[in-house]
Amino acid sequence: MPQNVLLAEDDRAIRHALERALTLEGYEVTAVADGVEALAQAHRRQPDVLVLDVMMPGIDGLQVCRVLRAEGDRTPILMLTALVETADRIAGLDAGADDYVVKPFDVEEVFARLRALLRRTGNAADLAGKPSPEASGPAAPGPAGAAGAAPDPGLVSAAGVRMDVQARRAWRGSRELELTRTEFDLLELLVRNAGIVLDHATIYDRIWGYDFGPGSKNLAVYVGYLRRKLDEPGAPALIHTVRGVGYTLRED
Repeated sequence: MPQNVLLAEDDRAIRHALERALTLEGYEVTAVADGVEALAQAHRRQPDVLVLDVMMPGIDGLQVCRVLRAEGDRTPILMLTALVETADRIAGLDAGADDYVVKPFDVEEVFARLRALLRRTGNAADLAGKPSPEASGPAAPGPAGAAGAAPDPGLVSAAGVRMDVQARRAWRGSRELELTRTEFDLLELLVRNAGIVLDHATIYDRIWGYDFGPGSKNLAVYVGYLRRKLDEPGAPALIHTVRGVGYTLRED
């Protein structure tokens, strides 16, 4: 079955061109011109992924994103934006978006980012039928290797961060972290490789499935946003930049 893309873009030329390109790529596309119709379509039939223009009249893409996330909808969202400042990108991440493409964009980049988002969605779906800690009572994952229990490969921890990969939950100490899909995947990669410096190309390949080149600020934006959620007053920083190389997670 083709995967369904809900596309919301108020510019008719861009909407029609992207709808045609996605259709030729094998997607089933529902294209709308504003945020109100995007929400109506999302409620009528849940898509596999949403592509939302940020700047739309009435209800814009950020508002659509906030409404869906408030409703508990975790469908991956790719934002289209003409805004290139870091603060604008962070606003999209704050709203719950998983990734973004800056206009004018190459349609191949849109395809690459959609493939990466849908791969991660598929991985989550593979685990959907497995029991989570919430089903059996505990509020947070217990220590791996507890007496009488085999270590659970779905529970990972390092530097005071614990993650339940199957339940898609994460904690620093006793504080649960509210993470988007991409933030969770990035944190998991860093936790599983704690103490190891991961270069930019490796992170791009593992998280996005595509290296967007040295000019891209995508990774830096996500690392900065993840730091804001992880860092605590008086506590050591966990994500460290190794200039010219990449990032590592460790507790100094």
